[in-house]
Amino acid sequence: MPETIASLDELRALLLENCLLRVEPASITAEQPLFGPEGLGLDSIDALQLAVAVERRYQTPLRDPQAARKALSSLGELQKWLNSQKL
Repeated sequence: MPETIASLDELRALLLENCLLRVEPASITAEQPLFGPEGLGLDSIDALQLAVAVERRYQTPLRDPQAARKALSSLGELQKWLNSQKL
């Protein structure tokens, strides 16, 4: 089994710290959309803040717009993307 670079708990903490959400960390599931009315309701500023936080924490930039859009769709997708990077 491949080593996990980022745990969901770490990503929840990163999200809450950088996007100033007022929700219980455990209430954010891996599959929950981060954007839109069905999700946490993040906006483009939150996306930028989260992308910068990910780059700082894991030293891997989200430069490709399509990859970033997919990676930032949910914490589960972000975790998959981080774990696929050669850090």
